[in-house]
Amino acid sequence: MSDQQPSPSPELSRRRLLQAGAAGAALASSPFAVNIVRAQPANIKIGFLVPQTGPYAPEARDQVRAAEIAVADFNAAGGFNGRKAELLVRDDKLNPGEAATRTLELIEKDKVDFMVGSLSAATQLSMNAVTRERHVIFNSISQSDAINEAKDWSPWTFHEALNPHLTAGAVARYCFPKFGKKIVYLTADYAYGHEMVRGFERAGKEFGATTLADIRHPLGAADYSAFLPRIQQLKPDILVLCNFGRDLVNSCKQATDFGLKSTTRIITPVLVFTARQVGGADVFEGVVGGTSYYWGMENNIPSAKAFNDKFRKAYGGAVPSDYGALGYAGVRSVLQGVLDARSTESDKVAEAMSRLRYDWYKGPQFYRKCDHQSVQSVIVVESKAEKDMKGKDDVFNIAHIEAPSEANLRSCTELGFKA
Repeated sequence: MSDQQPSPSPELSRRRLLQAGAAGAALASSPFAVNIVRAQPANIKIGFLVPQTGPYAPEARDQVRAAEIAVADFNAAGGFNGRKAELLVRDDKLNPGEAATRTLELIEKDKVDFMVGSLSAATQLSMNAVTRERHVIFNSISQSDAINEAKDWSPWTFHEALNPHLTAGAVARYCFPKFGKKIVYLTADYAYGHEMVRGFERAGKEFGATTLADIRHPLGAADYSAFLPRIQQLKPDILVLCNFGRDLVNSCKQATDFGLKSTTRIITPVLVFTARQVGGADVFEGVVGGTSYYWGMENNIPSAKAFNDKFRKAYGGAVPSDYGALGYAGVRSVLQGVLDARSTESDKVAEAMSRLRYDWYKGPQFYRKCDHQSVQSVIVVESKAEKDMKGKDDVFNIAHIEAPSEANLRSCTELGFKA
């Protein structure tokens, strides 16, 4: 018997060839095979949670628009190792419970790599509680003092926005020596308002400022008329409106209509572009407040001009607001951390972000080592009268810019960090 195997018949060879071809075609058409052959690198997902409905909606919409520019910049530059960035926007409805639910959903279901957002002191703390537990980076773009304190902080917590201590302090240092020492506060009764009052009172000690009253109102109040006669009777030099968004517009309008401006200077810790646009020149004329950014800085700061030009190009000539700019910076800082770390792992990106020295849109900034607070300038602005405006967006005079300084922040030891 020969050891040589018989050759397959021509018919058998043809049948095997057809079977192999059919099997290959079936494999190529399966979803699994398509993923192998055509799969692209997974996007870098950034969850972006802001109150798209409610009294802070105008500011939130601008945050989203500016954040999209940061994503577009990153992708246009090639992304990271072929991976593009993707912004997953959700509505927290200005509710801490909703914010926690949506954050958990973005992390567990949508598999985001990082979280950016918030426009409320309360919602950002609930977001931070979720991200901290899961070791996910959260870059907050809303004012809060508590998020920097050791009891709420984590190595993955970053605070891109100003905080109330810094903002109120800058406005107090500018206003109290000029306008007087007898102060009444009209305060939104939640963390933001309380922290702002604390910041004013602490800075005011240097000037001998006296609190005549801290009058509190519920968040989202429409009618302030019950408070105004008492404020008038107290005869303050300064009325500080420690509220935000629609609350600020309504309270300032009613105080103006009541005639308080004739005897009292009205100031506010945070005077934002969107509120001024909604309220109008007459309501805000002469009101002084702090802000993280004003588009008019472009005349002296090249990065402001570059950012403004991108925003104008993307949105039909519109200029960005202050809170919008924070959306841009919050996302861009995270993405720069990815590039510097050459990774999307939270620990590595957090380490890279903590070393950042950056100028995205307003001049030099950096994250303080102990609490990851962005050390930055505070811009003090005064709202223009209509006759002084040169176009609809020319709403503020820049009265003063307080330079970035860690000395203006609460110390790391005071926040609960070990020396």
